[in-house]
Amino acid sequence: MKKLFGLAVFAALSVGQVGAVQAADVTFAIGQTGDSTMVYRVGTQFDFSSSWFQSDVGRLTGYWDAGYTFWEGDETASNHSLSFAPVFVYEFAGETVRPYVEAGIGVAVFASTELEDNDLGSSFQFEDRIGLGLRFAEQEVGVRALHYSNAGLKNPNDGVETYTLHYRLSF
Repeated sequence: MKKLFGLAVFAALSVGQVGAVQAADVTFAIGQTGDSTMVYRVGTQFDFSSSWFQSDVGRLTGYWDAGYTFWEGDETASNHSLSFAPVFVYEFAGETVRPYVEAGIGVAVFASTELEDNDLGSSFQFEDRIGLGLRFAEQEVGVRALHYSNAGLKNPNDGVETYTLHYRLSF
């Protein structure tokens, strides 16, 4: 398990280096799970270098997201995870403020299979996300719902949801 988590850390840092070649953004998020465990996340993103279906209404674009999450709990319930996901974003047109909606499916690796009263079944999890927010002046604020589950690859598969507020800063 420690070896797998170490490899995930190395992969996340490597992805961060690829993002540093392009313009990397940083995201900070705070939220709670459905069972009221506090969640703190820091991530790095780098935009897709393409956009599709551009019109007067908006455009479809996206970004790669790599993140570290700390799941706060009592001594036995705290956990850490690393995640990586492509995220698609529909950004509505606007001059100073651009509303958006986003969705993505990625992967995550947890340090432990226990979180709150949930047995995740495996350290490997899929990360599904949906969110919305506002972009303005090289910044972004928004809300996200994320669901983690191993998709039934191993039992039990309790899964966990988290709901966060996030702030993104572009460099």
